[in-house]
Formats: sequence, C-alpha cells, structure tokens
Amino acid sequence: MFTGIVEDTGTVRARTETDDGLRLRIGVGGFDDLHHGQSISVSGVCLTVEEYGSDAADATDAGGDWFEVFLASETVAKTYLRAVREGDAVNVERAMPADGRFDGHVVQGHVDTVAEVTGIERVGEDWRFAFSIPEGHGDYLVDKGSVTLDGISLTVAEKRNGEFDVAVIPTTYDLTTLSEKSVGDPVHLEVDVIAKYVENMLEGYA
Repeated sequence: MFTGIVEDTGTVRARTETDDGLRLRIGVGGFDDLHHGQSISVSGVCLTVEEYGSDAADATDAGGDWFEVFLASETVAKTYLRAVREGDAVNVERAMPADGRFDGHVVQGHVDTVAEVTGIERVGEDWRFAFSIPEGHGDYLVDKGSVTLDGISLTVAEKRNGEFDVAVIPTTYDLTTLSEKSVGDPVHLEVDVIAKYVENMLEGYA
C-alpha cells in the first residue's frame, strides 16, 4: 500500500521494449533499502523492483540510486508509461511500512484510467489544476474527496461536468512532476478505493 506522498522525482535513465512489455531503469536520489521484489510506485503505477544498484563510488550492497522495473503488456496498454523516454521525470514512492506515518490516503497503485490536464492556473502562491473526468469515473469523485494523480494524494476542490479541480501547494508543485505538466498532458488517475467498496456493497439495493 502507498499513501500518495511522493518521496522523490526520479528520472528515466533507460527504456527497453520487449515482446512481453517494457523495462525501465529509473534513477533516484538514493534509497537505502532498495531490494529485489520490492513494491514501488512509479507515477502512481505499482511495480516491482527487479534490479537495483548505485553508480556512486562508495556504493554498498544495500540501496542504490537506480532501480529497474518491468511493465507487462497489460500495464503498458493501460498507462501512459509506454510513452516515457529517457530523461523524463516520474514520481517515486516506496510502499508504506507497517509502522510508518500515514500522511496521505489509501493508495493501491492500481491505475483506474488516464485523465488529461485541461487547465493550469497560478493562484497566489498556489496552483489550481483542472483534469478531465474519463467516462465511467465521475461517480467516484466528490468535492473534498481524495484522489490520486500520478501517484500524488490530492483533494478534489471542485467537480464540474466532465472536469474536476485540485489545489496544489508550492511544495507539492516543486517536488513532483506537476511542475512539468502542460495542458493536454496525460495523468494516471486512481479513485479512492473506499468508493469502490461502497459501490460494491450497495449493488442490488438501489
């Protein structure tokens, strides 16, 4: 499980397409506990660390400043990671430890769909971003409810017909890939899993 509190903005160092999917090597600022089989969120997509290492002169066996993940064909088809290139930035978060602080909300890393940036506005020191609501996902978004965009835990500020807004504070803007987004760019959207469970439990009662 993740919390949507991005730990680092990584950089795609290499991408290798195969018959079965896509392998990415991602550089990070230095994680001291990278290991094989570890769950890690890459711009909101839950992936598994297959390889890791460090290019630093004092590298040790524990941790590293890069890791590799493999995206199966289904993940490639359902996310925009298929379009990333070397040098592109991605949001990175390691899975939450059992004794960790819960600062965001429950994020599974199971992307529901790809939305699109429809507006960006500077409001004082903050920012206001607007995103499209892909068909079939509007019922899961409510004013002041939680939403995950590219792995970032955010709050719906306003929901309109076909769009919703989020307010972004300077820290989030500066420390995530939101600062590199433009109108028309894609974002991974994961709705609040609680809404899905409620819907499932109420099926047949309407």
